[in-house]
Amino acid sequence: MNAAPDAIPLLDLSAARRQDGAFDPGFVEALRDASHRVGFFQLTGYGADMAEVDQLFDVTRRFFELPLESRLELDNRLSPHFRGYTRLGHEVTRGRPDAREQLDFGPERPAVDHYPPDQPYWLVQGPNLLPDQALPELRPVCMAWAERMSRVGAELLAAIAVSLELPEDYFAEPFQGSPAWMAKLVHYVGGVVADAGRQGVGAHADYGFVTLLLQDQVGGLEVLPPGSDTWIPVEPIPGALVVNLGEMLEVATQGYLAATIHRVEAPPPGVDRYTVPFFWSSRLDAVIDPVPLPPALAAWSRGISDDPHNPMLASYGANVLKGWLRAHPEVARIHHPELIRTNE
Repeated sequence: MNAAPDAIPLLDLSAARRQDGAFDPGFVEALRDASHRVGFFQLTGYGADMAEVDQLFDVTRRFFELPLESRLELDNRLSPHFRGYTRLGHEVTRGRPDAREQLDFGPERPAVDHYPPDQPYWLVQGPNLLPDQALPELRPVCMAWAERMSRVGAELLAAIAVSLELPEDYFAEPFQGSPAWMAKLVHYVGGVVADAGRQGVGAHADYGFVTLLLQDQVGGLEVLPPGSDTWIPVEPIPGALVVNLGEMLEVATQGYLAATIHRVEAPPPGVDRYTVPFFWSSRLDAVIDPVPLPPALAAWSRGISDDPHNPMLASYGANVLKGWLRAHPEVARIHHPELIRTNE
């Protein structure tokens, strides 16, 4: 079970359930192995055809082809909720700028005006900044994709629960009502951000539950599986999703499931890379208790791979706010200076 991986597993979601509606044991076993041993896998058969994928990449490219002044009308420094457009080199990973620009969006909800002082994570809820005038087709295309990814994320969490010998609805309650999913349109550009070097995105783990990434054919994503010192490239498969697990599941299972470290190498100068990551995430006020693993699985738990400079938290809202404050220091300084000191 703990053999070092040398490739990213490939799973087919269309084979996840049998005709009677129960999860297929073979799929569950493959999912358990991928989730524990690697923390990453690629996924086909999730319901989207290539026309839908191509449409999403088309609006993504067209957004980043808009004049800079149009994109800056959506500058995330205007949003106290960390929504909108981030310029090249203005997102930071491990203290270094990333060689990418992006558009962050989430559920379209009103801002929370009043919340308890010990729950500042509510500030990440709010309206999106999307190009409704310059590119009106982007919103419906992206929101339709988010709806599909929400269904895929929920189905995968149900299968993960079964793989842990739990009821398939075990993780459902924290998502009921107002799941705080997040998504991005991302454009990697090499050779432009001098301080980034070859860093498209620095080494990190995701802080939610399940990440569903659609990547183009350029490549550059690399994974460092638990217990390994060898980075594994995630080779692009047309239309497939790259799936990885976040810190909330690692915390909940005491490290049986892995929030695996990964990074992106910037493309060569003159080459564009586009991706659309979607982060299936619970309500902001959800707190995830430890999972009652059966002894046979608990024996393989690795413990939490905690970084003292980036502690994993059982409160999803606290975990996600910590991530936003670190990744977008300019937004934090402008809108939330009182929170910076506690997250340095």
